[in-house]
Amino acid sequence: MEQPDPLDDVVAHLARTTPLTPEVCRRVVDEVVAAVSEPVDDLLRRRHRELQSAGLANPEIFERIAHELTRRPVAAPVLSARQIRRAIYG
Repeated sequence: MEQPDPLDDVVAHLARTTPLTPEVCRRVVDEVVAAVSEPVDDLLRRRHRELQSAGLANPEIFERIAHELTRRPVAAPVLSARQIRRAIYG
């Protein structure tokens, strides 16, 4: 027998409390889980690329990324600018 998905309750809640269909609710929940499950090193490299392409300089990028990490719903470690730079550049 297939195990129920632990997120089924969240999907059902969204379907009850929003005008979204259960299928759309499932996609939304899956997207949110994927976003907050991104490994920190991958997140750092991705955000660095995004912010660089927006024209920001590294000091501002590192400060912004450090702030963004504190706002994640799943706590990321507190990282200094040096730790961020090392994760991005090796």
